[in-house]
Amino acid sequence: MTRSARRTRRTLQWTGVGVAALLALSACSSSDGSSSDDATSSASASASADVTPKLSGTVTVFAAASLKESFTTLGASFEKAHPGTKVVFNFGGSDSLAAGITGGAPADVFAAASAKTMAVVTDADDAVGTPATFVRNQLEIATLPGNPDKIATLKDLTNSDLLVVLCDKTVPCGAAAQKALDAAGLKLTPVSYEQDVKSALTKVELKEADAAVVYKTDVKAAGDKVEGVEFPESADAVNDYPIALLKDAPNAGAAKAFIELVRSAEGRQVLTGAGFIQP
Repeated sequence: MTRSARRTRRTLQWTGVGVAALLALSACSSSDGSSSDDATSSASASASADVTPKLSGTVTVFAAASLKESFTTLGASFEKAHPGTKVVFNFGGSDSLAAGITGGAPADVFAAASAKTMAVVTDADDAVGTPATFVRNQLEIATLPGNPDKIATLKDLTNSDLLVVLCDKTVPCGAAAQKALDAAGLKLTPVSYEQDVKSALTKVELKEADAAVVYKTDVKAAGDKVEGVEFPESADAVNDYPIALLKDAPNAGAAKAFIELVRSAEGRQVLTGAGFIQP
């Protein structure tokens, strides 16, 4: 072998050794960095867990009657996610719930069926911050199963042979119904005005009335007990549903978490599944 050939062979050998060493150092460095990152993440997670208070106790929620099915489902989900908590609901007409809150009834959360009824609470300075609109709802005519009276329009309800029930004008579903009637230029004299939407729907379910103007969500929740009839004037009377943490909430921490659940992807899925409209 010539001198030149031996030099070339020796150079290639050192080059190979150098590359191998660099690769080994690189692998070692990478491994060390991951361990450091993992440790940092673990420490951060541990610190976060240390500062996040565990939720417990009762959360009292005053909510519009039309939210009964959806909120009951979300309440069960909340209790499962936070063992040691219990969600207690007071469902009813939004106006009477608002009056109860301003009158000093102990509650953590208020979810109303209209901005107007929520304003009763905010005007009394009984809510924290600005209420958030989380869903909307639209009216529908509930008839007996099979629609035996062949009700097809809002105007059909003015037939004096029909027994029609409306929500009271002071509650959101009644105010919305009146708005729809005004939009259609119709006058309707019901056989009764009910204090909340569930009471109006029950009159039809018990065959004490031929029809009622209620929310789409209530018709859907009733299943085959009633039949729903859509009418175009309902588009002029869609109600916004706001939710708020109450100022004197006995369990503010858990109340905030429940509101977050209502406004979360899970909450939206439950509410839209019940027929509510996203704002």
